[in-house]
Amino acid sequence: MAESAAVEFRIDRRSGVATYLQIVQQTKQALRLGLLEPGDRLPTAREVVEATAINPNTVLKAYRELEREGLVEARRGLGTFVRRTLGSTATTDTLLRGELTDWARRAREAGLERDDMNALFTAVLDSMFKGDSHT
Repeated sequence: MAESAAVEFRIDRRSGVATYLQIVQQTKQALRLGLLEPGDRLPTAREVVEATAINPNTVLKAYRELEREGLVEARRGLGTFVRRTLGSTATTDTLLRGELTDWARRAREAGLERDDMNALFTAVLDSMFKGDSHT
């Protein structure tokens, strides 16, 4: 049996975001960061249920959504596998990650806490993508 990729779903029941959407979002995040690559197997529904204590149908709904978007494919009896990544080129990713790391360091030195940085970053993103139907 193929080994599952090293992705662990963390469910925040207080977030107000549907559980299946949290799985979809976290999978997309892992794809963008290169933690998941084409050919990797996602954890089985049973593995996710054991780790998070959520309903198996919720996991399956998330995986169906990812499959609908063309990101994964279910292979009967084998599992669900990554079809494509969402990551940018390695060079671009490395450059931008470094710049963002520098920004986060300066923000922390200026006294901002994690939630402050998150709010500021989200506000900037929201203003950049205002009216953009691709978000």
